[in-house]
Amino acid sequence: MDNGKVYGPTTEPQSKPPACGCSVTRLSRQRLLLKGAQVLLSFLAFILEEIVESCSLCSGLYFFEFISFSATFLSLLILIVFCTSAYQWVEKDRLKTLDFWVTTVVGVLFFVASIVFAATNDKSPVETVAIVFGFLASIGFLADGIQMFMEKRKAKENKLENTGNTQNTPENQPLNNRS
Repeated sequence: MDNGKVYGPTTEPQSKPPACGCSVTRLSRQRLLLKGAQVLLSFLAFILEEIVESCSLCSGLYFFEFISFSATFLSLLILIVFCTSAYQWVEKDRLKTLDFWVTTVVGVLFFVASIVFAATNDKSPVETVAIVFGFLASIGFLADGIQMFMEKRKAKENKLENTGNTQNTPENQPLNNRS
């Protein structure tokens, strides 16, 4: 008995998830570009800082190195969670909160590290370019943090508008009220 002809045209094929589990649909195009720019710019700042040959005041260089590596690692980690099947395993609200705080704190620290490195560098061309990428990366992180804050604020305002005066709605009246 061959049931393939009977059930074949009437059933819908189930769509298979991508083999690698990657999906970029969880982030808007603007946020995805910002996240990609954060990873790229912080990585370039880190690589350029690593090829500095000598320094007279190295504390600014070491601080910049630590922050640029941490920024690259954390932003790449968050991007991986958003774009892979790992997203299904985490709580969405906590991930958004974590993303907001990590992005904002890294942006502020990257900005401070860039200022410290700019004040203590030896004015070599590689250091100057690393500082420029550091400032660009910090702007990317801070812009993403501000965008997340504005989205959160807008969602909160919409929620307050929608839950206006609901005192007199039928759902809030007692069942035996004879009005």
